[in-house]
Amino acid sequence: MFSFLVGEAVRDLRRAGRVGLSAVLLITLSLAALGAFWLVSINLERAVTQWRERLRVVAYLRDEPRPEAVAELVRKVQAVGGIQRVRYVSKGEALESLKRALGAQSSVVDQLPRNPLPASVEVTPDEATATPEGTRELVQRLTALREVEEVQGGAEWVESLAQWRRLFQLTGLAVGAVLALAAILTVTTATTLVLHARRDEMEIMRLVGATERVIRLPLLLQGMVQGLLGALIALGGLEAAHALLAPRLEPLLTLTLGLSRAAFLSAPEMLLLLGGGAGLGALGGVLAKGRSFA
Repeated sequence: MFSFLVGEAVRDLRRAGRVGLSAVLLITLSLAALGAFWLVSINLERAVTQWRERLRVVAYLRDEPRPEAVAELVRKVQAVGGIQRVRYVSKGEALESLKRALGAQSSVVDQLPRNPLPASVEVTPDEATATPEGTRELVQRLTALREVEEVQGGAEWVESLAQWRRLFQLTGLAVGAVLALAAILTVTTATTLVLHARRDEMEIMRLVGATERVIRLPLLLQGMVQGLLGALIALGGLEAAHALLAPRLEPLLTLTLGLSRAAFLSAPEMLLLLGGGAGLGALGGVLAKGRSFA
């Protein structure tokens, strides 16, 4: 029975001719566009997560505390709230960090008459506080401490990156939806042509006792085959484009977003894309069936 239904679906796909090929092409374009925006969104999400984890707020101290007072200072800063981790940086540590940053030019620091860098407390906000509003409130609370002279840090640019990610998601969904609608209508048209071509054959099948399920199921399978074929082509195109462009774009990604490599769709995401293609085709087949047999 299954081989009969699949054989009928393949024959129906051949009957659809150019309209069937147009349906496959539109499904390919819709899923390729959706997948491309999805890839951009995935990598922007990785960058947002990475930079939120790296987000730091630095509170510069008026005076360097005595060694025995450091633990109490750290507890006082931690008590401010919204903090995941606190790290005290002495004047000497700050100077050593500056030397490492200067590299070959570090000898300039040795010419200084004294260490001009202040001691500081490096604060890592927790997940709930790593937003522009949360960070601003944390800065205000830290500034209120009498030991603190100045506070630097903010999450505005990280949130801006997150907004770009949401924009790409919405744009991808909009473009994909328009092309998917066109694909569904094309699959519907192709299946309707098959219905007209098979109307005499269907009447004979009914007369000999074939159930409506057996008669109609090949139409659904035809649409699913078109959708799955379009999804496979789209996925293959995305993989080829990723393999070609990723090595060329990764230096730029490292410089701008801090990503060492461009990620591709995971196995579940690829299966979801294939399932979406099959679903688009099946929906087109169902709509044609409904119009024909209403």
